[in-house]
Amino acid sequence: MLRKKAHGFWFSVLAVFMLILSGCSGGGNEEAKNSNGDKTITFMHLWPEGSSKDHYEIVNKIVEQFESENEGINVELEILGNEQYKEKLKVLSSSKKLPDVGMTWAAGFLTPYVEGNLFAPLNDLLEDGLQDQFVSGTTEAYAIDGNTYGLPLELNIAPIFYNKAIFDEYGLEVPETYEDFKNVIQTLKDNNVAPIALGNKDRWTGSLWYMYLADRIGGAETLTNAINRTGSFEDPALIKAAEEIQNLVDMGAFAAGYNALSDQEAKSLFMNGQAAMYLIGSWDLPNYTTNTDVPQEFRDSVGFFNFPTVEGNGDLNSWVGGPGVGLFVSENSKVKEEAKKFVKYFVEQWGQQAVTDAGVIPATKVDTSSVDLPAMYIDVLNKLNEASNITLFADVQMDPNVAQVHLDAIQTLFGGEMSPEDFASVQEDALAKGE
Repeated sequence: MLRKKAHGFWFSVLAVFMLILSGCSGGGNEEAKNSNGDKTITFMHLWPEGSSKDHYEIVNKIVEQFESENEGINVELEILGNEQYKEKLKVLSSSKKLPDVGMTWAAGFLTPYVEGNLFAPLNDLLEDGLQDQFVSGTTEAYAIDGNTYGLPLELNIAPIFYNKAIFDEYGLEVPETYEDFKNVIQTLKDNNVAPIALGNKDRWTGSLWYMYLADRIGGAETLTNAINRTGSFEDPALIKAAEEIQNLVDMGAFAAGYNALSDQEAKSLFMNGQAAMYLIGSWDLPNYTTNTDVPQEFRDSVGFFNFPTVEGNGDLNSWVGGPGVGLFVSENSKVKEEAKKFVKYFVEQWGQQAVTDAGVIPATKVDTSSVDLPAMYIDVLNKLNEASNITLFADVQMDPNVAQVHLDAIQTLFGGEMSPEDFASVQEDALAKGE
């Protein structure tokens, strides 16, 4: 334990550091004009060149187009990885110095920012003709009390991607049942091949596995009902799903060190042929279709399949997914109208370019007959159109404080340090406190 005086000292140091960090970005309260009289929009996003090359290049292209068509307005970029982005957003929000434009997730994630009056309503953009460009149901996930606070860029489902070359080498077929799936895992283990790449240091990755097992064992509404309080996390199906997570761990389904690996490290295992399967959102499609930095031989070897049924239960066409990241405008921005203009422009351009340049499924409508799309993109788009249900990511559905409990519990469950019953109990307690 630190002595009180020492604790106070370090708290002061931390406070100074946080103020310095928060002052490094966020145009919300900064002078919005430069020496030439031009206005500057600060835009913070989470697609670095190294891990999201196609996304990164499209952003740069759209920014250049916007600046060329809007003389006197500049866009200043700050780019961070996913987890660093989330942490920076929290820091900046504490001093109300968010960037003029940034990225958010739907539902529970954006709720505290809205309650803190940090995100500006964007209803005027939707009412100006933009609403009709979105896939039905996507913008609603960003709405609270009749106001929309984010405009979605992506629409995702989470398939299990697999290496067809590895499957062929060991005579494996795509599994449709959970028993078949476990047989695939065992065969790979017997041949010293890591079955599944998982980077559970980030925890939401492990949540995907839990969500699918909850869906297949308990049905499409069970987990959502527990979160929205019409049901309970102590539902036997949700406890059984947690048990199955630990069964997978015990049989060695996940690559070594999975609980200490980041998602990017797990992705590298899969893309280097060191693991046979990888469960991730369809935002990763560019790596298996259009990303020329990825060897063509590997891209040709990647397929995907639906999460299998469990003991005859579950609908193969029920998916985990939903709208991905969306754009927000800071309520405190000194260039709010210019920021809104940029957001509208970005959404319109993204919908057109994300399809052809990155193989990304946008939240805006796609005319597949007018563009030349990779085969896997068409397959995923067809699966999306056939979906009987799409369950929004659990941590996105939850209030951020409850989401933190959920994610911490996921990592502890995967680590074998928590029983399935305790896993259910801690989340039920956190949800009950939030009622």
